[in-house]
Amino acid sequence: MEILLAKSAGFCFGVQRAVDTAYKHADEKNVYTYGQIIHNEEVVNDLERHGVNVIENDDGLDNIRNSRVIIRSHGAEKKVYDILQKNGNEVIDATCPFVKKIHNIVMDESSKGNTVVIIGDRKHPEVKGIVGWCVNGTPIVIGSEEEALSFTEACANGEYDIAENIAIVSQTTFNYRKFNYIVDIIRNKLYNVTAYKTICNATSVRQREAQEIASKVDAMIVIGGRNSSNTQKLYEISKKECENTYYIQTLVDLDLTTFESVGRVGITAGASTPNNIIKEVHGRMDEMNFAELLENDESRVSIKAGEIVEGRVIDVKPDEILVDISYKSDGVIPRNEYTNTPNADLTELVHVDDMITAKVVKTNDGEGSVLLSYKRVAAEKANEKLEAALESGEILTGKVVQVVSGGLNVMYDETRVFIPASLVSDTYEKNLDKYLDQDIEFVLTEYQPKKRRIIGNRKQIVAARKAEAAKELFDRIEVGMTVEGVVKNVTSFGAFIDLGGADGLLHISEMSWGRVDDPKSVLKVGDTVKAFIKNIDGEKIALSLKFEDTNPWLNAEEKYAPGTVVTGKVARMADFGAFIELEPGVDALLHVSQISYEHVNKPEDVYKVGDTVEAAVVECNAADKKISLSVKALLPVPEDTEDADYTEE
Repeated sequence: MEILLAKSAGFCFGVQRAVDTAYKHADEKNVYTYGQIIHNEEVVNDLERHGVNVIENDDGLDNIRNSRVIIRSHGAEKKVYDILQKNGNEVIDATCPFVKKIHNIVMDESSKGNTVVIIGDRKHPEVKGIVGWCVNGTPIVIGSEEEALSFTEACANGEYDIAENIAIVSQTTFNYRKFNYIVDIIRNKLYNVTAYKTICNATSVRQREAQEIASKVDAMIVIGGRNSSNTQKLYEISKKECENTYYIQTLVDLDLTTFESVGRVGITAGASTPNNIIKEVHGRMDEMNFAELLENDESRVSIKAGEIVEGRVIDVKPDEILVDISYKSDGVIPRNEYTNTPNADLTELVHVDDMITAKVVKTNDGEGSVLLSYKRVAAEKANEKLEAALESGEILTGKVVQVVSGGLNVMYDETRVFIPASLVSDTYEKNLDKYLDQDIEFVLTEYQPKKRRIIGNRKQIVAARKAEAAKELFDRIEVGMTVEGVVKNVTSFGAFIDLGGADGLLHISEMSWGRVDDPKSVLKVGDTVKAFIKNIDGEKIALSLKFEDTNPWLNAEEKYAPGTVVTGKVARMADFGAFIELEPGVDALLHVSQISYEHVNKPEDVYKVGDTVEAAVVECNAADKKISLSVKALLPVPEDTEDADYTEE
């Protein structure tokens, strides 16, 4: 018996992502999935055994509070997110990126007032979720060519109030040919129709592959959950090509006696089918070939370049891995076919008895072994993820492996992504070396693997997060509020303080109640500062360190009552006198006439800036912030003065 196993069988990227997310939170407290995470009873039941329960319908939403809720790969209506978040739940969105793309299209088109048409099964959770993202008007759901004809006829008869423009999207797992037929029907009757290609590429590939295999075999096995829409479509496609097509969920459903006289069998599986179930079915069918295999001295009849094989690691050296692939020869994975990291020690990355999936590069490497590549399999898987990430705008994380003059080379699952220097940050980065060997986040802006142009953008993430942080900051701050921040930059006129979302300016005049000549003498970059908001003008925040309770003029009238002898330093000069700083923020005037009994033309004739002066307070007006001093009042009155004020009578 010859077995043809579909390469695309099993979990697609979106499903794998959702299942991995659910298992990540398995065995934690208060974890739910909104609906079954995927349409596969085996996976759902296993998750329930690990404490991940299912919210079956919207009626139970209000009862879920302060929990962690995972949105299934099919997505959900917008109102579901709103209700869960309102009740204090943490929402973890595991919606397939391709489905999320449809949500965004529907939301955008409906907000413009356009009529939205959704092609798919109206009872399917994915379609129900898509409908829930239509923010204006009610979308039209069409599931067949007959329904499309009825819709166009109703429009012609004026039974539908449709907009001038019509936007068409499709359930991601819908039959591609059927979708095109329905679109043609609508376009032949209606104008201004835009049809978005929203059928998942993995789905269309899986369907084409199933059709091709089914046309070549005597019997076809389709594996998947009974409620899985994409598996049902695989069954329908296969059934048209091969009458002996069987739909099973697990190996238990397979009647092996049916295949005793079959020469060639095809196997495919839906996107919700775990790999272990596919392996069980494939392995059991292989066992039926046991008698045939005994007649052959090879454990595998043939192997060819480009084939994907799985094997067990039997030896690991720093520069190569030896793999048992159940063939007459073992497989060898050299270092450069395992990783792009130069001089990596494979003994630290792989261990004996590990199971590994690789691609056959050569059936004979020149030394009798099969040359394998793990890196190429990883790259192909990464390509699917990257393509989906480009569509959805998903944030990816990769390690910076090289800094070049034009930017950064980042490794993502053995695929090299280039981030130009201008897209590394939202501000100019003079030295990019600090990013080397660091994990950084980015989004894809261009993906052309054939041209080796895979471009990432970190600037977009940085700018978006700053904008979000700024909005949060401005939503909660107000004039008079005390805030804390870190000094980001110091200039001649003040300092810029990072408040966690926006910068505030601490002007030189607001750094102290006293005079500050140089802000750098007060603050340095990295200092933590607690200040209050003096003013908010649009996006500008003015800060101050002159807290009112530290105002030196508050108790000045008591401290500097007339007759009090004080000591201060000359701060500055004027023609009419010298200003004496008694304490930071409090300057007093020593009038030129109060310096000495002798005539003084200018204060510079007696003092210089920085001199210490002892004087008596003559007058204190705290309201106007004025203090008058007299040195003369502390001096003895000259006996021979000609001043009439001091002539004895």
